[in-house]
Amino acid sequence: MKGFSEIIGHEDIVEYLQNSLRNRKVSHAYIFNGEDGSGKNMLAGAFAKALECEAGYGDACNMCRSCMQFDSGSHPDIRYVSHEKPDIISVDEIREQVDRDVIIKPYSSKYKIYIIDEAEKLPERSQNALLKTIEEPPAYVVIMLLVNNAQALLPTVRSRCISLDLRAVDTDKICDYLMKELRLPDYQARICAAYAQGNVGRAKAMASSDRFDALNTFVIDLLKRLGEMDVYEIVFAIQEMMTYKSDIYDMIDLMEVWYHDVLILKATNDTNHIVYRDEFRALNRKAVSSSYEGLENIMEALEKAKVRLRANVNFETAMELMLLTMKEN
Repeated sequence: MKGFSEIIGHEDIVEYLQNSLRNRKVSHAYIFNGEDGSGKNMLAGAFAKALECEAGYGDACNMCRSCMQFDSGSHPDIRYVSHEKPDIISVDEIREQVDRDVIIKPYSSKYKIYIIDEAEKLPERSQNALLKTIEEPPAYVVIMLLVNNAQALLPTVRSRCISLDLRAVDTDKICDYLMKELRLPDYQARICAAYAQGNVGRAKAMASSDRFDALNTFVIDLLKRLGEMDVYEIVFAIQEMMTYKSDIYDMIDLMEVWYHDVLILKATNDTNHIVYRDEFRALNRKAVSSSYEGLENIMEALEKAKVRLRANVNFETAMELMLLTMKEN
């Protein structure tokens, strides 16, 4: 990665980190708090690269030996803490990879950096072991905790770290990125950006999915026909949905994008702010024939379907309740 210039959004965090570098006021511990795909790994990586850069002007120069080592994944003073079990970072792993390692000075750089991804997987014992290092670190140590939910960390850990909370990235910025960098057509970029709800990683994953076109086409066709479908047709549609069972949350999110467009048209009749512009006629018909209460009921049904699925309610039952509510409204 080139550095902070590759970060999409999060301008306030980038500015804060760059000012810390320029003013040489670097903390010994940071928490990057944000959901999967929000950009915390890229931010931590860009910060680590800039910290070790020999130019030292607030960003990576991408030319010095340190920057080249980072790019090749062989920087000796940037450590990514690993763990064997998928759901836990054990106390022994923290002691071995951090607590006992910090006493060894950096090999070639000013800092020795430890990046702990999925830090919510640190149980209390592991956090307490890490706390000793965070409380009294050598001057050259910088620890970065990457976490989906900062509340999973002990108050004593949080209080000794600089917390950086990642917010949703503007949809237009994500859309521009998808079109310019990934060469997506305008139509697909708008849908992926809206679906992502401010999460760049999520938008990129959808944009690169081979199943996107098929999934999106299925959703549009279903929603356009749903109001006129008989019960037996709904049952058949649920059987078709089984084909996309692994992508069901993506499917429901696309449905939410569609009905959000309907709400916009009903409230403003402004086509400039809808995602599915090519489907204006179908969206407008739904906007004219629906009440605000009905559309609210539909949006609630979509969210309830997600809750039921996460609670392991039978897939067909969850989909039937969702589709019937959508049809009635």
